[in-house]
This record gives sequence, C-alpha cells and structure tokens, in this order.
Amino acid sequence: MPHINNGNEFPGWREIDFYRIINLNPGEVKSYKRKSLKEILFACEGNCSVRIDDQLKYLVQGEIINLNYKNEIIIESENSAVLIIVGGRWNDEIGSYGIFSLDNSSTPKNIGDPVQYERTTEFDNHFHDCDELWIIYSGSGLAVSENKFYNVKAGECIATKMGDHHDFPKVYETVKGIWFETSLKGKKRKGHLWNHTHGKPEVIK
Repeated sequence: MPHINNGNEFPGWREIDFYRIINLNPGEVKSYKRKSLKEILFACEGNCSVRIDDQLKYLVQGEIINLNYKNEIIIESENSAVLIIVGGRWNDEIGSYGIFSLDNSSTPKNIGDPVQYERTTEFDNHFHDCDELWIIYSGSGLAVSENKFYNVKAGECIATKMGDHHDFPKVYETVKGIWFETSLKGKKRKGHLWNHTHGKPEVIK
C-alpha cells in the first residue's frame, strides 16, 4: 500500500508509525504528546518556537530536529508556518531526509533507470537500500511507486519499500514536501540507486 491518505495508516512492515502535517496561523499555539520511540520535526515553511519539556528552541524555515521529549511539545508560530512530524522505530543508521520542492521543467529528463511513460519533470527513476517516504504538504502530481501510478496531493504520502523503484514524473501544481529514508539494510548503500549503474549509489538529493 504505497499510497497513504492518512498519517496513521502505515502497514505493519514499515518502520514508520505516523506522520503529522501541522499548519499554523500567525500566533497560533498547538501541543502534541509523544506517540513513537523516535520522532523528527521538519520546519517546512515559516518560523516558530518549540517548547520541548523545559527547553525552548527557535526553529527557522528549513531546519530539521530530532525530538527528544518525555511529555509533550508546544509549538507557537510567529507567522504562518508548516511543520511535519514523523514518528517511528528506525535504527541509528538511516539513509537521508530533507525538504523538497518539485516542478515541471522545460527540459524534462530521467537519468535513472529507463521507463516507458512520459514525464514533465527532471526526476530519476530509482530505488534504495531502505524504505522511503514522500510526504506532500502542498501541491499535487503523479508519482510512481512499485510499478503503480498514483495521483497525490497535499496531506498524502508515498511510501516505497526497499528495493522497489519510485519516480515523480509529472507535477500538476508545484509539489512541496519532505523525503525520509528509514534504516539502511542489505548492502546499506546511501543515495539513489540505479540498475544501469549496477547499483552504484548516486547522491543527487
């Protein structure tokens, strides 16, 4: 089930328990209790302050932090802000993670493994030595995962199993989201992997 419409729908084989997209208005305050063994917070847009137990931390757009807290976190925004929390049970040796934006290109191309479908983006068809999530908080587009096509929009997630190819060939409205790669397994290679390079890692994120 690569296409997930709700942050609590993850299948049992995933190392992810949930994801939560937080939209804050200026001056708004929200609190959340811990749900998973490990949690990570992405400050996707805007600036905010986060009270983690007795410590206060100021986050700027683009910052990513591991959440270590016992009781709850309290988030207050200065301006409009978008944050994403991902929780789960991954180990200490993971792939990579970050915030991304994807749009159509005047020169679409695929430097990854060959495909038969059309594309409008500069994105590569690839796989990993780990599971990977794309969590979308804005926009919409066409994603490919495990040989199936999915129309995805804000609030949804594409979760691809280790070893399966995935791609983002078309954008309908500028896509903004995060990627998160879970525990490395097998050969534990980092980066985008392509069969046409015999599984040689290509770190292009």
